[in-house]
Amino acid sequence: MKQLLKYFLLFALAVLLNYVLAAQVTRVDAIGITVKDMNRSLPFYTDVLGFEKVSDEEMQGTSVEQLKALFGINIRIVRLKLGDEFIELTDYLTTGGRSIPENQKSNDLSFQHIAIVVSDMEQAYQQLRKHNVEHVSTSPQTLPKSIPGAEGIKAFYFHDPDGHNLELIFFPKGKGQTKWQEQNGKLFLGIDHTAIGISNTSTSHRFYSTLLGIERKGESFNKGIEQEHLNNIQDASLHITGYRSAAGPGVEFLEYLKPGPGRSYPSDTRADDLWFWQTNMITSDAEKLYKQLKAANYKFVSNKLIHQQQNGVYTKSFIVKDPDGHAVQITEYIIEK
Repeated sequence: MKQLLKYFLLFALAVLLNYVLAAQVTRVDAIGITVKDMNRSLPFYTDVLGFEKVSDEEMQGTSVEQLKALFGINIRIVRLKLGDEFIELTDYLTTGGRSIPENQKSNDLSFQHIAIVVSDMEQAYQQLRKHNVEHVSTSPQTLPKSIPGAEGIKAFYFHDPDGHNLELIFFPKGKGQTKWQEQNGKLFLGIDHTAIGISNTSTSHRFYSTLLGIERKGESFNKGIEQEHLNNIQDASLHITGYRSAAGPGVEFLEYLKPGPGRSYPSDTRADDLWFWQTNMITSDAEKLYKQLKAANYKFVSNKLIHQQQNGVYTKSFIVKDPDGHAVQITEYIIEK
């Protein structure tokens, strides 16, 4: 009887895993950033940081209103590329959300950034100084031997024109992905990851790994004077965990052990608020994943699963919130034959 029960439980587990895995994320597509004025932000990303414009379009109508849960919007989305990775800047032309609070800290749960890989930290830092970019870190920091997983990595936090946090990161040989050593004479190489402030690693792991299927790649416990000056948080001690899908930038958890998580992600956040970031992910079955997340009682931005058709491409998509409030857009693309 016990053996029969064992086989039954194993069969049930296999069925459950097959159901979950069939609807997981296949790649991280782009990191979305809400901006106040595209005509100000676009030159910053292209002229200062070396991004290239891929597309520039406006969207309006019922589908985008339901996706973003905002009525009467006309949005301009500019897709930019750096190396193999993409970001999308979104400007709400008909409405303007709230600005990022000036006193936002790196341990606040609304914190998110992209880590831009550079081939030479000092040269990249001087490029930022040349354009009077606002510091978050006191200066570029080289992580010490006391953090073995990150030893020798150089990093620096700074702000874009709207106050979004960005990071420059340099990987010495033996650290990071192999492709970051293939510099081809370029200063700005691509986006390694987007980092998000979280309150609990296990809780976030269930959302991003168990449900979405993004693989955990490693972890590090970071503290010390260099880390404090990097994050500009006195006595900072972090549990950092890296996740990566089959393609695209990784997702990095920043759990502050000291001084602990800062302010919660504002519960009344709208998609046009400037602290609203959106990590765009691709799946092979948006409807199934939507139902799984609904059944698990996660909160959504979108009113429902949104069906759209444009230029011969049919999509199903929705925006869901992770356990701490960060927005993730899930999209399935169907190319019409």
